Amino acid sequence: MKMRMVMIALACFLLPGLSAAQDAKLRLPEFRSLAGKATESVNISLSPWLLHMAGAFIDDKDEDSVATKHLLAGIKSIEVRSYQFASDNAYSAADIDAVRSQLAGWSQIMQVHHREKSEDVDMYVLIENNVTKGFALIASEPREFTIINIVGSITIEDLPKLQSHLHLPKVADSQINLLM
Repeated sequence: MKMRMVMIALACFLLPGLSAAQDAKLRLPEFRSLAGKATESVNISLSPWLLHMAGAFIDDKDEDSVATKHLLAGIKSIEVRSYQFASDNAYSAADIDAVRSQLAGWSQIMQVHHREKSEDVDMYVLIENNVTKGFALIASEPREFTIINIVGSITIEDLPKLQSHLHLPKVADSQINLLM
């Protein structure tokens, strides 16, 4: 438990102000074949224009909303792929490995593995010239997986703000518990 907290603190320390970078944008598959098998699927791709529009509709009177609007100003794109299945192993490891293979040159800042439950959470950042340029999270368990790629400015603490204000899917509770 203490090790997880140390890893989270380290992740937060390593993620100060990300700058815009096109090379931090991963090529996430559409997973069309998996979407047909899934009991629930989410496929979100937010471009800079859409993020700007979302920021325009956030109320400037609330302190949290102002902070979220500022957060959105530094983000260039957000992509989320999340799938839940009725049975175990409805997707193959190759489905996720296709994304993971793009992370060569990225720094893995956290890896949590729960062998008994077959749950894994991996966080990566792309750092060039001492500047962090991208964030990726891959969380998987036998009946679901979530992949998040954010290009631009984000910290671990900011993820819940984005989830609530943009109505993004949350990483499953069991996957969040792996992070805590």
